Amino acid sequence: MTPDPNSLFGPLDPAPEAGWTDAPPRMGFFTDTSVCIGCKACEVACKEWNDVPASGWDLLGMSYDNTGALTANSWRHVAFVEQSRPAGHRAAPFGAAPTGGPVSAGSAAVAAGTTTDTGTTPGLPPGASGAAARMAAGPEFLGMPGAQPPGRDTGVAGRTEFRWLMMSDVCKHCTHAACLDVCPTGSLFRTEFGTVVVQEDICNGCGYCISACPYGVIDQRREDGRAWKCTLCYDRLGAGLTPACAQACPTESIQYGRVDELRERAARRVAVLHERGVPEARLYGHDPTDGVGGDGAFFLLLDEPEVYGLPPDPVVTTRDLPRMWRRAGLAALAMAAAAVAAFVGGAS
Repeated sequence: MTPDPNSLFGPLDPAPEAGWTDAPPRMGFFTDTSVCIGCKACEVACKEWNDVPASGWDLLGMSYDNTGALTANSWRHVAFVEQSRPAGHRAAPFGAAPTGGPVSAGSAAVAAGTTTDTGTTPGLPPGASGAAARMAAGPEFLGMPGAQPPGRDTGVAGRTEFRWLMMSDVCKHCTHAACLDVCPTGSLFRTEFGTVVVQEDICNGCGYCISACPYGVIDQRREDGRAWKCTLCYDRLGAGLTPACAQACPTESIQYGRVDELRERAARRVAVLHERGVPEARLYGHDPTDGVGGDGAFFLLLDEPEVYGLPPDPVVTTRDLPRMWRRAGLAALAMAAAAVAAFVGGAS
């Protein structure tokens, strides 16, 4: 494989580049946020297995998100994003009342969850076509529990309009990992599975990796100053086990496996969501041609990356180091030549 212009060095297959011979397939995570329920089982499982100190006891005033971000004591972070949605954010698949004809048989089938032109199911009462279409599209509006579905007895005006986007964030285990490039002690290393792990007994707490990470994942513990992050449960991988967070996820939002197979599975999932009327579904971190060579842990998102606190176009921060050193070398040579010329000229 050819080197990538965004990398400091090396091709797109990280384990062999790190010196591993007969390396197993690259392993990673695919996190499908469309089925995340925000239970935080992954956070708890990660802490229990890796003996990560307790954290997240503070009420941050940010929905039910009490951990706030990825930190040295939170290697998994389930984000709760509350969004207001306008009443007409989806196009109505019906031209009139639900009992009337649909705009197209395909849109009616998607709304009804069937393969035939049957209108809505289970059969909404006549009313405004826009509200009926949104109700047919699925549970979009959330509110207090009641005897009727949201909006059925109160109408559009009395309905609370917001949705939750939930995502279990984690270290991305980049193909081109800037944290590896800048670590002066070799504390950070590439495993045979293509993941990036911190050896805490070698870390000297310099903090270079923290500023180098384009995602802001790595953090230092105040107690000892060393850097900590997700290891993708390296000890479990070596024993042929699934990482603790993926093992604990009740909805299989966090999926573990070979990265190439996960990318194919993710593409199929996006296609299914598009067919079901969720055009905003998109993948993040799956592209080997992006600024970090693709992530070993990538995501299916339901909105722009910035909504989830992710950079829209991450680039490995060490990409420009070779060019910077070349320019610094040329500048040093020019200064030395000027000094010699000045010395020779003054002597004559």
